Amino acid sequence: MAPPTRRASERRAEPASGRSAPRPPSRPGRTRAGAGRGSPGPRRWAAAAFAAPLIVYLAAFYAYPLYRNIDLSLHDYTPRAFIQGDPEFVGTAILREVLASDAFLPAVANTAVFTLVSIAVQYGAGLALAVFFRGGFPLSPVLRALFLTPWLLPMIVSASTWAWMLNSENGIVNAVLGGFGLGPVDWLTSPGWALVSVIAANVWLGIPFNLVILYSGLQNIPGELYEAAQLDGAGAWQRFVHITLPQLRPVSAVTLLLGLVYTLKVVDVIWIMTRGGPGDSSTTLAIWSYRAAFGTGRPDFSEAAAVGDLLILMALAAGLVYVYLRRREARP
Repeated sequence: MAPPTRRASERRAEPASGRSAPRPPSRPGRTRAGAGRGSPGPRRWAAAAFAAPLIVYLAAFYAYPLYRNIDLSLHDYTPRAFIQGDPEFVGTAILREVLASDAFLPAVANTAVFTLVSIAVQYGAGLALAVFFRGGFPLSPVLRALFLTPWLLPMIVSASTWAWMLNSENGIVNAVLGGFGLGPVDWLTSPGWALVSVIAANVWLGIPFNLVILYSGLQNIPGELYEAAQLDGAGAWQRFVHITLPQLRPVSAVTLLLGLVYTLKVVDVIWIMTRGGPGDSSTTLAIWSYRAAFGTGRPDFSEAAAVGDLLILMALAAGLVYVYLRRREARP
């Protein structure tokens, strides 16, 4: 047997016989990184191509209108200045006039009542109907489709129908009240009933949306939770409080946020039924903004934009609260 030193010398001498020594493996990561510094790779171009339509859409339909609304509120846009394009810059003077107006506090109060009552009743009725339909019965699909009818109708049709039903002279609601021996009610022309009437119409229009979203959320709750709670002796109300409501919390948060944003900007229902009257009894901030821009024949676009800024801030505040609550729930 050859000594160990000879084997080592023979191994060292092998490269000299024509075979090249093995090279250390290259680092592909460095090569790709170095190649990618000069020009973007195909994946980056593909990502940019997919993102470009969304960016254009957001810029055209969100960023620019928001900028334009702020610009209108900071300049005195009379009809002449709006056409000629030379408005006077007034800063926050118009916004201060809106805040100091006698119509501001009543409009804020009407907006708060209209929004909070509408959201509460819509969510409560939608949740009750969603739980009812979750049980399943032969006519459940047909009834669910019928409940979607208000959501599918054009808004002008729904509002006009409610205005006809609540008409003081020949409305069907007063006709039914007369059948029970009750006197007619001035639903749309009485300061005490006008806001109630538009809230009722808006609630009727918003229940289907809450029903669809909450019913979808209920389908994602595992049935095993209800079976285990029932075996432990929990009643229907206990299962609803301790299983249904906690499991629906994320869906409920989204439903309430969307309902808040939608209700803040409701114009068509109120305008068709009462035009914000009588007086200012049903005037919300959205109606105030629409009336200033289009409802008087003498448009004041700056005042309308200033009121619109307030609505944007309210919706933004609601969104920030939602994000904060979601992040707090996500914390371990």
